[in-house]
Amino acid sequence: MVELSKRERMALERTPMPARDPGERCSDFEEVNLGFTSALAVLEASRCLECNRPVCIAGCPVGVRIDALLIAVAAGDFAGAADVIREDNALPGICGRVCPQEAQCEGACVLAKKDKPIAIGHLERFVADWERDHALAPVLETPVATGMRIAIVGSGPAGLACAGDLARAGHEVTIFEALHEPGGVLVYGIPGFRLPKEIVRAEVDGLKRMGVRFEIDVLIGAGTTIDTLMSEDGFDAVFVGTGAGLPRFPGISGEDLIGVYSANEFLTRVNLMGAYQDDAETPVYNLEGRPVAVIGGGNTAIDAARTALRLGGNPVTLFYRRTEEEMPARREEVVHAREEGVRFSFLTSPIAFEGEEGWLRAARLQRMDQGEPDESGRRSPVPIEGDIHVEKIDLAVIAIGNAPNPVLLRATPDLETTGRGTVVVDPETGATSIPGVFAGGDVATGGATVILAMGAGRRAAASIDAFLESQTGRRRDS
Repeated sequence: MVELSKRERMALERTPMPARDPGERCSDFEEVNLGFTSALAVLEASRCLECNRPVCIAGCPVGVRIDALLIAVAAGDFAGAADVIREDNALPGICGRVCPQEAQCEGACVLAKKDKPIAIGHLERFVADWERDHALAPVLETPVATGMRIAIVGSGPAGLACAGDLARAGHEVTIFEALHEPGGVLVYGIPGFRLPKEIVRAEVDGLKRMGVRFEIDVLIGAGTTIDTLMSEDGFDAVFVGTGAGLPRFPGISGEDLIGVYSANEFLTRVNLMGAYQDDAETPVYNLEGRPVAVIGGGNTAIDAARTALRLGGNPVTLFYRRTEEEMPARREEVVHAREEGVRFSFLTSPIAFEGEEGWLRAARLQRMDQGEPDESGRRSPVPIEGDIHVEKIDLAVIAIGNAPNPVLLRATPDLETTGRGTVVVDPETGATSIPGVFAGGDVATGGATVILAMGAGRRAAASIDAFLESQTGRRRDS
């Protein structure tokens, strides 16, 4: 490792992420970003100024010791860097790919004030991939078994993060997943070109090596309930991490036409059920050469648009009622979508879908203007009177938000919920209105990010551990 002065470090340019050619990648589901080489990783990590007070750590919802991570990478000690990450993050290969680092750890980096921040997310991905490619499964210390059993409902990022910490504490952890593959939104919601499924499987396998058990095809709330898990099945605590899988619709005419999908259904069919394959049992509408509209401005909308493009949609247009600057989607994803050929129509909102013999044929679209700021601080979109036009489309994907699935909540009447259908929790502990039942992630906040859900899962795990410790009279023999 060559020692660099602070001035020399600051003179280094941010290392761009190598990516596949847009003309090639837009027709398949292989990963777009190629990842850093060892040399690029060392170069990028060498930009770190080694601040006395590393504020980047405070920007990480799971508290990864980013300063130690960057020092290890810059020294070429990739195994040591992997050890640093694994102390706080059970899913680094996932977080390095899909977390909005620009708004979190990278956003807090001091270099972001005058230049471009350290590519912390890309380095985290590099380290996780290096560890996996070298078959260096982390050495796991066998904790002292507590004899306490925890049920985790949902195998998304909140549940997986919670499970990892509880397993390290010596508890017996079982995750219940309603679908046929663990991972929650990581497998059904995020396309393989952004997050390959083998990465999720590798992270899940890591939890299995820690002793975490997975029960798939089990829908808690239909037959088995939270009450039966605790009163009959012998679990000492429950964590609810079922996410937000109930799609929201705009409430306009024509939503029931054939060809109008929620983003949840569209992406689940493609990502989890392989709907793009010739022999798929649950194919999506044939999109080859057909015009597609995606409604929304978040990461899910971008994922849906890029997926439709890969299925042959032409043209694929994303309609968003605000401006591009106000889109909540990650900038990298917007850039990739535009490179691949997705069209964008801002300040535009559908007011009706029009059909023929039950099939979607067009969208009636309203042009918008910017009004006064709303509670989020963004200027509210307001219709421009009389500025309405019709565009031909054969498929529409609605991606304007989600709410928690009500199946489990209806089966648990003592679980306090909000008017939005989310579970009421203590934001610091994840405790719910039922003693011994904790919750976190999108089921409590509504749709958010993978890393925020993981942070909630980790906080809940610490609270569950403390709760079980306080129940000394209920401990079973290990």
